[in-house]
Amino acid sequence: MMRHRIGHALDSRWLWVTARILLAVVFLSSGLAKLIDFQGGLAEMRAAGLQPEWFFNAATATVLIAGAALIMLDRALWLGAAVLATFLLLTVPIVHRFWALENAQATQALYWALEHTSLIGGLMAAAIASRFRKRLHVALNVYCGVSQR
Repeated sequence: MMRHRIGHALDSRWLWVTARILLAVVFLSSGLAKLIDFQGGLAEMRAAGLQPEWFFNAATATVLIAGAALIMLDRALWLGAAVLATFLLLTVPIVHRFWALENAQATQALYWALEHTSLIGGLMAAAIASRFRKRLHVALNVYCGVSQR
């Protein structure tokens, strides 16, 4: 009985939508923050040594918002996940250089790098789940005799 309910919940569309929103919210909020507080975003880019800071702030906001939108909408989710995973991977040697810092700063940067690594795993899992859900949907339509358009 409990196994059936859990299986039903895991198969449900609402849980899939909720999972995508929860995964994307960190990227969407960060991208919007860089646009809303553009000066703060510029300061982040300067602190990371990225020049011209206006370009990197705008590019970062665009990547974060577009990637989040692709995930939330489940449209080319694999592309959104790949772009965001690449972004996260690049932030480690550019921003979170724990190996080049001392004491508490190094520990904090290491935690950010590990968090980014975990998010990359979540993005990969979402891309895999999206592909399997779409393949299952197609297979069910073929099995049930529904034509594809």
